[in-house]
Amino acid sequence: MVAIPRISASFPVEKLVEENKAAPFVKWAGGKRRLMSQYEQFFPRNFRAYHEPFLGGGAFFFHLQPRFAVLSDINHRLIESYQAIRDDLEGVLECLAYHRSHHSKDYFYKCRERMNQGDLLIKSDRAALMIYLNKTCFNGLYRENLKGDFNVPIGRYKAPRIFDRENLELVSAHLQGVELHVGSFEKVLDRVSPGDFVYFDPPYVPISATSSFTNYSKGGFTSQHQHQLADLFTKLAERGCFVMLSNSDCGFVRELYSKWRCEVVSASRCINSRATKRGPINELVIMSY
Repeated sequence: MVAIPRISASFPVEKLVEENKAAPFVKWAGGKRRLMSQYEQFFPRNFRAYHEPFLGGGAFFFHLQPRFAVLSDINHRLIESYQAIRDDLEGVLECLAYHRSHHSKDYFYKCRERMNQGDLLIKSDRAALMIYLNKTCFNGLYRENLKGDFNVPIGRYKAPRIFDRENLELVSAHLQGVELHVGSFEKVLDRVSPGDFVYFDPPYVPISATSSFTNYSKGGFTSQHQHQLADLFTKLAERGCFVMLSNSDCGFVRELYSKWRCEVVSASRCINSRATKRGPINELVIMSY
């Protein structure tokens, strides 16, 4: 277990975590942890505050360890989990320990039903349930149907890592003083100032009929949303922000961002149901700087 001092308003959290970077505590489609070595060359050297409106697993946030950060996502269950880990870590850990001791196929589906019914009153309970289902569902996938219900089946794991105190303690330390919001990506425009770094990692434009995966939330993410995001990218750049965006390497995306710097990184498909289709694939990194 990592020995973490009691955090107060005057405690320099960055000193605590500078040598112990947290890892994402949920698996999220499109996560960037494995691509960090390719992205490091593209990060701005100096920026005022960090904003990430499609938070997901937060790999960039945990890697950069920004002094000031505003993180958001449209998925309220995800943001609530971050908030609970920040504000009531012991409560989350207690619930996760319970889930670990009761894990089974029947227990998984009962928990999934409980989360969809929304009958848990305490935020730490809801957060632990979200984490438990993420760690035990098929391929760590998060997906909602049109009703907003989480509908991923149980995965086949021999020993899922449901309880990870050491990493969650680091996550909680990283999150102290961080703003967390539920909301759509457009809201970032109300929060930024010149010199801020904004990173967008939206649901990717599908590059084939079988690769489409945009239903992280019940509304999905359409081509209209992609156009709105491209317009927002320009507005933020004109305001004087450092703006970075990841997306599929396809003609549609290249046309949307034709006036901006585009670089290519090599990633792997991790959410395809067929293991043979999880090989390397090019992705675009688009920058305003």
